[in-house]
Amino acid sequence: MSSHYEVLGVPRDASGEEIKKAYRKLARTLHPDVNSGDDAAEQFKAVTHAYEVLSDPEKRRVYDTTGNENGTDNGFGGYSGSGFAFQDIFDTFFGGGGTAAGPASRVRRGQDALVEVRIDLKDAVFGVEKTLELETAVVCETCDGSCCQPGTSPERCDICHGAGQVQRPVRSILGQVMTAATCPSCQGFGTVIKDPCNECNGQGRVRSHRSLSIKIPAGVSTGTRIQLSGHGEAGIAGGPSGDLYVQVRVNPDKTYTRDGDDLQAALKVPMTAAALGTDVELETFDGPQTISIKPGTQSGEVITLHELGVTHLRGYGRGDLKVRIQVETPTKLDAEQEELLRKLAGLRDEEFTEGKLASSGGMFAKLRDKFGNL
Repeated sequence: MSSHYEVLGVPRDASGEEIKKAYRKLARTLHPDVNSGDDAAEQFKAVTHAYEVLSDPEKRRVYDTTGNENGTDNGFGGYSGSGFAFQDIFDTFFGGGGTAAGPASRVRRGQDALVEVRIDLKDAVFGVEKTLELETAVVCETCDGSCCQPGTSPERCDICHGAGQVQRPVRSILGQVMTAATCPSCQGFGTVIKDPCNECNGQGRVRSHRSLSIKIPAGVSTGTRIQLSGHGEAGIAGGPSGDLYVQVRVNPDKTYTRDGDDLQAALKVPMTAAALGTDVELETFDGPQTISIKPGTQSGEVITLHELGVTHLRGYGRGDLKVRIQVETPTKLDAEQEELLRKLAGLRDEEFTEGKLASSGGMFAKLRDKFGNL
């Protein structure tokens, strides 16, 4: 007769996990619902019985010592021992895995949180440190996350004896097997808290206000999210905290707009200054900067100040500051000013006593010549 180890195809020093993997692999092949061979059912029973004995530490010890194939001192056994449960079959055919069922942990990770922070455009250029005021779950200081009144601790459940589950026999196609259900007394935790903390009502955490200082890096823009690991809500029963996500929103600036990592601004220049040229002091995020307006500057021209834009979020350096010139034409002139402009127009031969189109080579002239010949 083959030994249980030979039936499962494992060495005598195989670990519990190796035994379970071998059993699952064979059970998938030999189960009567999958394999209709003549001896498949008998082989499946042999594999199941071998697993029942070798998966139970005590039965395995007795089997290795006495050779009793049932792993019992009295020589009697069967297929309803504690080492064989419905969960193993369920795991085998429905993709279950991991270790054997046991008591659940009260510890739960806290939820992630999302908050919004508003910053000025200048803060996006250079970065800034902000203080957030949060209403969130924090670890209960009274019980330090244990959920129990100080001086007490969870006690083992009298119903499931710490297993977190209760078993009951049911009839199945495999005969009588044991099924496991969550213990109704301890809710599957294996322990009960008879004296829950009065401060947190046995949760291990309370709602509280706290301040958090964060550094917002240079180069962020509206919509940028910053992840702060472990700064979200505290977990239940002393569990790890979730993460905090800070979403940035940049306030509009009255002077500058942003285009990628470049800054843009419009500078209004009087007509005379644009014609004669001048120097203008411009207040930037880096302090006063002098820009030169060349004589004859036209409206729409752009003057670029390099490396005075937004810091690159990833990488080095900064964008540029681009100043677009807007030449202002005077709308209200007194008599003296009007006379001076008329003299200037005369000197430049720019008086328009009657309407004219553009020069003879202009677009309208070309259209006129084209259609006039039809």
